[in-house]
Amino acid sequence: MRVDAHQHFWNLQLVDYPWLRPEHGPIYRTIEPAELEPQLRAAGIDKTVLVQSANSAEDTDYMLRQAEQYEWIGGVVGWVPLLEPKEAEQRLKRFSKHSLFKGVRHLIHDEPDPDWVLQEPVIEGLRALSAYGMTFDVVAVFPNHLKHVPTLAERVPDLKLVIDHLAKPPIRQKGWEPWAEQLARAAEYPNVYAKISGLNTAAGEGWTADDLKPYIDFAMSRFGANRLMFGSDWPVSLLSDDYMRVWTETNRALSGYSGAELAAVFGKTAATFYNL
Repeated sequence: MRVDAHQHFWNLQLVDYPWLRPEHGPIYRTIEPAELEPQLRAAGIDKTVLVQSANSAEDTDYMLRQAEQYEWIGGVVGWVPLLEPKEAEQRLKRFSKHSLFKGVRHLIHDEPDPDWVLQEPVIEGLRALSAYGMTFDVVAVFPNHLKHVPTLAERVPDLKLVIDHLAKPPIRQKGWEPWAEQLARAAEYPNVYAKISGLNTAAGEGWTADDLKPYIDFAMSRFGANRLMFGSDWPVSLLSDDYMRVWTETNRALSGYSGAELAAVFGKTAATFYNL
């Protein structure tokens, strides 16, 4: 099973997305499953993981409705108010009855406080997630959030965490430290996984597999294929190329790995992590 472990949909008439503005050009519009479906078919993708785009119940309900209509949406990563753990638990109680609700994400990189995720009520909310067997996607945009992942892994050891987009390494600047050191530290915890996703927008204009490869290779050396998963980050990826180019260039960057490793990155890891 081939899995795209990170993609989005949004409907500007139904849900408010505070971050999405006219300056986002080609993605400042309603984008729904019918647009992605032929591209998945062309790439041979069997299932996707649909990830939240707003810190709201409306966005989560909207995603679940989409998932009910398209069998190739294998799971939904929604939102609950982690800062209000009692309310978060009530919503988890409701969402956990939906077989396609797999985990939670909060747009922590949009919070004014870079340490938002370390607040005690949020930790309590994450413990509620763990109790319900849900996962947590960490939008650890370097340099503000990746350093917090080991703390989260220690404070909530039974919670499965996944770092979105390899924490957006400084590819455009050809930077390395302290990103590499912080990613390696996070990888020391067996409950921490990562997504090979969103790297084309981190690389910028004119990117190729060669730009991504050093960062992917480093992640492979620290996490191993069984804790890494491919994600397209579509349609955000459209800011720096189309779906098929992200797919083919990521495959090219990973071309030196074994069949078993590729099967893990392009499907097995995500299927296991999200219980697809």
